[in-house]
Amino acid sequence: MLIDFYQHLPEKINPIAFSLGPIQISWYGIMYLVAFAIVYYLVRYRIRTEKSGISFETVQEFFPWAIVGLLLGARLGDVFIYDWSYFQNHLSQIFLPFDIHNHWQYIGIYGMSYFGGLAGLVLAFYIFCRAKKIPLLEFSDLFAPAVPLAYAFGRLGNFLNGELYGRATTKFWGMYFPMDITGQLRHPSQLYEALLEGILLFIILWNIRKYKFPVGYLTAFYLIGYGLARFISEFLREPDNGWFFLSLTLGQWFSVAIIVVGTFILRKKRTSSLSLTDSPL
Repeated sequence: MLIDFYQHLPEKINPIAFSLGPIQISWYGIMYLVAFAIVYYLVRYRIRTEKSGISFETVQEFFPWAIVGLLLGARLGDVFIYDWSYFQNHLSQIFLPFDIHNHWQYIGIYGMSYFGGLAGLVLAFYIFCRAKKIPLLEFSDLFAPAVPLAYAFGRLGNFLNGELYGRATTKFWGMYFPMDITGQLRHPSQLYEALLEGILLFIILWNIRKYKFPVGYLTAFYLIGYGLARFISEFLREPDNGWFFLSLTLGQWFSVAIIVVGTFILRKKRTSSLSLTDSPL
């Protein structure tokens, strides 16, 4: 039956796209490359079609910083926030894609945390803008509308990898995931997040970017929008390590934190804008 095929689809997907000798190329890794390419071309499009005080050469120079900051932050975030109990005894596997205890077998680098990646990216933005004497929020505003679409492909990579599945459900649109040792029907929360935190947020930010907002608004809108979308998604996503505090998951508490940061930026910029337009008595 069609519904049976649909529900068992994740079990039929090979997470490895192809192999180059002993190196296996995963769909997850390919999705990361697609995500970086999407941000690159959308930012280039914005510079070409919109008035911006930032050159494309500056963006090209920043991209290696962004990639390193994102990947390091995402990896370290996953290790220290979610899986330190394992990696404290396997430190070599934090960045090394080989199992040194098993004839140096290639195993790849797995496990990426969005919130860790965000922290690494923020640090990369800060250091780069400080070194180049570029206004930080003006620079981040250039990227903010493009990021959600890239994020959608990251979540698609999670789905193809069969990881980060949702909570158990009896709904017919649930799926069986090969990494779930309990064998329960579960929400395909990766797809929910791809749609809500990715495509929907992209549509909103990409359209409102045309309005003349004060500097920092697009960055704030992204943080608030992602935080709200992630907070909602967490109700259907399997909690990381079963962690709860005051009935909220760790992801929801991180979401609240970035909503607060986004709101702070919005209020600060709004206050600055109002003070500049005030007429002297």
